Amino acid sequence: MLFKRKRRTRMNKVTRDMLRENHLNIQDFIYPLFIVEEREAKNEMKSMPGVFQMGLDNILRECEELQKLGIFHVLLFGIPNNNKKDSKGSESYNEDSIIPRSIRKIKGEFPKMFISADVCFCEYTDHGHCGIIDTNLNTVHNDYTLQILSKQSLVLAQSGADMLAPSAMMDGQVFTMRKTLDSNGFAHIPIMSYSTKFASAYYGPFREVAQSTPSFGDRKSYQQDPCNRREAILESLNDEEEGADILMVKPALAYMDIIRDIREKSLLPIAAYNVSGEYAILQAGKKLGVIDYEKAMLETLLGFKRAGADIIISYHTKEVAKILNH
Repeated sequence: MLFKRKRRTRMNKVTRDMLRENHLNIQDFIYPLFIVEEREAKNEMKSMPGVFQMGLDNILRECEELQKLGIFHVLLFGIPNNNKKDSKGSESYNEDSIIPRSIRKIKGEFPKMFISADVCFCEYTDHGHCGIIDTNLNTVHNDYTLQILSKQSLVLAQSGADMLAPSAMMDGQVFTMRKTLDSNGFAHIPIMSYSTKFASAYYGPFREVAQSTPSFGDRKSYQQDPCNRREAILESLNDEEEGADILMVKPALAYMDIIRDIREKSLLPIAAYNVSGEYAILQAGKKLGVIDYEKAMLETLLGFKRAGADIIISYHTKEVAKILNH
C-alpha cells in the first residue's frame, strides 16, 4: 500500500486557494457599537484599544465609515446616564431612550444599515444584573424579567430594529419575545438568541465599556456553567424550539467545541460572539510584540468558522474589512 501524498495539493497557491474549506467574508460579521447619552462623546476603552463609547453624532459618523468598508450589520448596546437607572431597568423600554432614538436616527440616515439590538437590562439597572431582583433568593426573578423583556422587545421593534438579540439568559425569553412580536405585527422580526451564554471571565473589558458590572454577587445563577457541555447544547436546542432564528455561543474562543456540538445538532445559523476579553488578549499581545497580531487575529476568526459558526460578532470587524478590501 502506498502512503498518501497529501502535500501534492498544498504545493501551489492556486490549489491551496481552490481547496480551502473555510473563508472569511465581511458579510459574515456583525460590529458591536456602544452608545452613550452625550451626543459628541467618543471615549476609548483602555482595555480595548480601538473600541469606543460614542454619542449619537459619532455613531452616525461611524456608520458612514462602516458602510464605506462594506459593513452593513451592527449590534447596538445602550449606556444610559446613572440617574436614569433603576431597579428594573425601566429606561430600556422607554420609547425615547437612547437605543430607540439611535435606531430611528441611523435608519433615517443609513437605511441600508441592518440593526440588531441587544435585549437585556444589565446596562439599565442600578444593580447591574440582567433583570428584576428576587429579594428572597437574592438573584434575578425569571418570570418578572420576562415581562419587562417583552416590553423592551416591542419598543425596539417599533423603533425600527431589524433583529433582536436577547442576552439575559432567562428561561423562556425567546418564547415570550416571539409571542409578543407576533401578536403586535412584528412576526417578520428575527430573533438571534444568546442561546448558550457562559458565566465567563472573558467579559471583563465589556463590563467596563458597558458599565454593567453587578453591584453584588455574580451571574452564575442564570448564565451557563463553563463546565457543562450537555447543558450548553440543551440551552441552544431549547431556544430553537421556542422560535429562535439564529443561535449564539458566547464567548467563542474557549468554546469552539460547543459551537461544533450545536452545529451537529441544529440546522439553524450559528453566531459566535468574539468577546471583549478575547479581543483584549490579542491587543495586549500586539502591544507586547509577542505575536504577529494580524495573522493571529485572522487565524482565531477562521477557527470560529471552522468550528461551525456562520456569523461572527467581533470588535475586530473593521480591521478584517480593511484586510479583505486591501
